[in-house]
Amino acid sequence: MKSNVLIEMPENEIKNILLEERDRLAKMKMSHAVSPLENPHQIRYAKRKIARILTEIRRREIELEQKTK
Repeated sequence: MKSNVLIEMPENEIKNILLEERDRLAKMKMSHAVSPLENPHQIRYAKRKIARILTEIRRREIELEQKTK
């Protein structure tokens, strides 16, 4: 998911996606521990996607703080 798409999304939708991605990452890690994934780089991509989402959430918080000052 590109950051352009995240910028346009409402906050509640972003938080739902974050929860889904964290669950997906946990499941991938667990299944990789039991039997190796076909493409272990999926774990890296999932972490990056979560980081992008968290970055967008933080950007919005900072923007809100600056508006209230």
